[in-house]
Amino acid sequence: MRVFEKYHPIVLFSYFAVIIFMTMFFMHPVYLAITLIGAMSLNLVLNGRDFFKSLKMYIPVFLLIMIINPLISHNGEMVLFYMNDNRITLEAILYGLAMATMLVSVMLWCSCYNSVMTSDKFLYLFSRVSPVFSLVLSITMRLIPRFTYQLKLIGQSQKTIGMDYTIGSLWHRIRCIMQILSILITWALENAIETADSMKARGYGLQKRTTFSLFVFEKRDGILLAVIFLLFVISGIGSLLGSTTFYFYPALTGISSTLKHLFFYSVYAMLIVIPVGIELVEGLKWRYLKSTM
Repeated sequence: MRVFEKYHPIVLFSYFAVIIFMTMFFMHPVYLAITLIGAMSLNLVLNGRDFFKSLKMYIPVFLLIMIINPLISHNGEMVLFYMNDNRITLEAILYGLAMATMLVSVMLWCSCYNSVMTSDKFLYLFSRVSPVFSLVLSITMRLIPRFTYQLKLIGQSQKTIGMDYTIGSLWHRIRCIMQILSILITWALENAIETADSMKARGYGLQKRTTFSLFVFEKRDGILLAVIFLLFVISGIGSLLGSTTFYFYPALTGISSTLKHLFFYSVYAMLIVIPVGIELVEGLKWRYLKSTM
């Protein structure tokens, strides 16, 4: 049961905009750990076992960034060893680890965003502000998965008639790939014409054309939006007071565990776990209702 995605689009968009913004700018280790765990948990709730399959893409990116930074940056006081007369410092390794965590967390949050914010929700939010821009952006975001799927379909079809681009001589593979690309381009042009005809038939571009939407801003949406805004403001105040400040160079600063910092850590964690918390609460309610039937 995916309950969080049923909230109003403005609530969903606001939540992910706030989370991705803070993930990119809060480089404190505690904040990075919280956002990474939250992103992984939400991906697991939304995608189930498919999330573990996608880890094969995130893990290499994580390791690559973590390894590259100490090789190109030699700042820091604690030298661990030398490689080709270049210092490899603990601070550079930890900074690379923090950068990798931040980037992978943003990628995971974007994956959650794509699962929750469908094209119709995006169009609903921005069609009144800029209908043309929102439509173009929505179509563009949809093109990549559609092209990928169609490319796989064409490739499999071509294999059945002997045009397998994975075997044979180099010239044979080039011919097969060119044939596949030619079919893909033809399909894309035909699909564009069909889309244009469909939009024209539905009255796109008419001045007095009305739209229909199933999205209704309810009381629960207002409450959740207010909670998100409140937690965001408190986290922002915490950042101004120094709770997110952490220096890797020239030496590592300590992680403070004062009552003030623990409070702001908790507020940020509450903001991060909102979607997972909603899913868990609704799941428990559903199980209770089934048990009482």
